[in-house]
Amino acid sequence: MESFDSHWITKNRPARNEVDKFEPYACLVEKERSNSGLVEDTGIIFLTNKECSFTCLMCDLWKNTTLTSVPIGAIPEQIRLGLKHMPDVSRLKLYNSGSFFDVKSIPEEDYKPIAGLVKHVDRLIVEGHPKLIGQNCLDFRDMLQPELEVAIGLETVEPNVLKKLNKKMEVRDFVRAVKFLKAHQIDSRAFILVRPPFMSEKEGVFWAKRSIELAFEAGVSSCTVIPVRAGNGAMDLLEEQGLFQKPSLDSLEEVLEYGISLGAGHVFADTWDLEQFSKCPACFDQRSNRLIKINHSQSATPKVTCTCDPKKKGYAID
Repeated sequence: MESFDSHWITKNRPARNEVDKFEPYACLVEKERSNSGLVEDTGIIFLTNKECSFTCLMCDLWKNTTLTSVPIGAIPEQIRLGLKHMPDVSRLKLYNSGSFFDVKSIPEEDYKPIAGLVKHVDRLIVEGHPKLIGQNCLDFRDMLQPELEVAIGLETVEPNVLKKLNKKMEVRDFVRAVKFLKAHQIDSRAFILVRPPFMSEKEGVFWAKRSIELAFEAGVSSCTVIPVRAGNGAMDLLEEQGLFQKPSLDSLEEVLEYGISLGAGHVFADTWDLEQFSKCPACFDQRSNRLIKINHSQSATPKVTCTCDPKKKGYAID
């Protein structure tokens, strides 16, 4: 059987996009429910950065990265530009296509300038690989005025699949990182995959639910469930080989509703480019809007009914 290691993953990639080391490659503002229960404007700055050191099988974030580390001062300049082009927000996500605490990506010399740029927000959310969560998180936290939150990719607690994802971590690494952050009063959230490769639809739902359970048991304050996509070269080849299929919108809905039903913390569905998971254009808009409403309310609403569902008869789109 073919080995899905870093070499295999990178050799099957398409070309990466051209980026500027002194400009973020994207910025946007989204609505997100905060720990206080308010739905607040949350800014996201997608930082142009060196490619992540871990080369995960399902990742497509490398498309907007550089081959070498960016110069000291480049990241603060990107944040300055990003903030300039968005309205005032109370929450800010700095996503750098990898781990914020990888010194090859974010130089520690940039921590203090970054802290100065974000002092007006209430909460700052960054990404972190569990093996890179340590003292530098505390050093950065101590420079900040806003509360710090770290988003960590758990992906799945199914050990064999997690290993095949080439993430170079085990579930215990995730648990250790979350407990470390919690012990130092830093919130965390987990990224959970809905149907990663090497799983059937039923298995994808089952293991996403188990992953949410473990994440909350470890101590995260929220989970984001992400339907797995093709498009990075490696995933497309796995799809051709029958080792991966995109999950259905039904599965995403089921996992989201289950996570919220636990009452352990917020659970959000990733709704980016959601249409690719829908098989019915007639009900897609209603179902997409429903997911967004659930994200904001953290309460399940009646399902959208449509003639595309063969298990039901005599219904109309809500």
